[in-house]
Amino acid sequence: MRYQFCQYVTIVDMNEEILSEVLFEHGEFEANALSVGSSVLIYQLGLRQFDVVYDKREGKTVRYKINDIEIDLITQPTVTRVFLEPVRLIVGQHDIGEVE
Repeated sequence: MRYQFCQYVTIVDMNEEILSEVLFEHGEFEANALSVGSSVLIYQLGLRQFDVVYDKREGKTVRYKINDIEIDLITQPTVTRVFLEPVRLIVGQHDIGEVE
């Protein structure tokens, strides 16, 4: 089955004040049946200025739990979205610079 993986990301400053909240889309992946509470391994998220990006440096993989699975029966073809646990990134602390 094909799933669209998404994750809410809250970007805060050093004083924990919210600067923005975004829905980061990891993309579409083919997988067997998933359930809430399952875990997925993927690259850790980081910031490039105020943009959420993957931190693909060595050893920067992380495990996220699946919080919710949404099946949109209105659109055709049917879209199944998987929401991973939300993440909080701190400007200045989670910046990865220009490395790719």
